[in-house]
Amino acid sequence: MMSGVTIGQAAAFLGVSVKTVRHYHEHGLVDEPRRDGSGYRRYGSDELLRLVQVRTLATAGVPLAEIGPLLDADAEQFAAALADVERRLAERIAELAARRDTLHRLAEGDRALLPDRACAILDRMPVLGFDPDYVAAQREALVLARVLVPDGFDGFLSQLEHQLDDPEFIALAKRGWEAENWDPDDPRIEELATAMADRYLANPGLLGDPGSLEAWSRAATQYRLIDRHREEQAPVSARLTALTEARLRSSGVPGPRLPRR
Repeated sequence: MMSGVTIGQAAAFLGVSVKTVRHYHEHGLVDEPRRDGSGYRRYGSDELLRLVQVRTLATAGVPLAEIGPLLDADAEQFAAALADVERRLAERIAELAARRDTLHRLAEGDRALLPDRACAILDRMPVLGFDPDYVAAQREALVLARVLVPDGFDGFLSQLEHQLDDPEFIALAKRGWEAENWDPDDPRIEELATAMADRYLANPGLLGDPGSLEAWSRAATQYRLIDRHREEQAPVSARLTALTEARLRSSGVPGPRLPRR
């Protein structure tokens, strides 16, 4: 009578299902033992040892297709193969950690789509009294700018930071947002555009640094996409921005690119 244990017992010893053991057989990783007189396959010590080895490598992350050659390799090949598996696992761990960080940032709202510096700018806006809808519009513009004009994004952030440090500009920006309730032909829009242009001219840093301006000038198509975002919902802002830019050009400022107000 053949000694050994049944497949169910072997699976229980390994802490796996019978289906898993059969899966190992199907992949040729462990030879199926012969059946005893009662028709049952009996797993002896050799088969159990092989099952333990296969299970250990599989749990460590080694693909099943690589386990057979790995177990049949010499010591040097075995060590090299394990080092390669370890490298791939490290890459996978880094990828999963990055995904986890993205999920954490998603839970925090803007932080999945924008860097901390941009989020800090958005966080300042409500404190300075900006309307939530205004902040939402700026958030969308920042997301688009980061993707469409990456070379000019840091400069754009610097421009916004400078603007939020200027009380006069803040007052004009709030006025511009309030203007959305005006009629598109209201003469006050032109007056406000003139006031904004004058403020830019009085404080050129509000327009951004030369490198950023150059990046935005090269990205005219992308700028139009960003500038026209929400145009239907904010027609006055679109007109106000266009009028302000026109006044700056007439004053000798080459190709200004202004965030929609």
